[in-house]
Amino acid sequence: MQLYIMRHGEAQPILEQGSTDCQRALTDQGKSEVNSVADWFKNNHINLNTIFVSPYIRAQQTCNIVTAKASVKTFTLELITPSGDAQKVHDFIDGWCEQQRTSTNKLLLKSDTKNLLIISHMPLVSYLVAQLTQSTNAPIFATGTIAHIEYNEKTMQGTLKQLISPMNLN
Repeated sequence: MQLYIMRHGEAQPILEQGSTDCQRALTDQGKSEVNSVADWFKNNHINLNTIFVSPYIRAQQTCNIVTAKASVKTFTLELITPSGDAQKVHDFIDGWCEQQRTSTNKLLLKSDTKNLLIISHMPLVSYLVAQLTQSTNAPIFATGTIAHIEYNEKTMQGTLKQLISPMNLN
């Protein structure tokens, strides 16, 4: 399976008293970053099958931009907020892959695990890459950056193939 872990695009700072981190929206720069990444998926013929996205507004907006250029099943997960636990997310991914593999509708669902995108936040995205690849080095993600992991569903581990930054796509 090809697994893509993406940090949302640049978000507005918390300016108003009483507003919270989960309410921060993408800036124009953030929208531009995400559009560049969505174009990268399209130009590289990467057809995303499933997206797991954080419930935070900036992640939801990132997902909306990515899915505007493709028809993709999306699922919002409370598990993948900035303070999420990388081990729990790894366990969730493995459980989800197993569920897809053992489903009675194997032909349909097997293709769904081909290209999975997770849209989340720092620091979780860094810790998740390290967790999934058994690395002691957690990469730092600029906004809009994607980690491409080739994930082996049998061994439940992956290999980091590349980091794709929107700054390098323009």
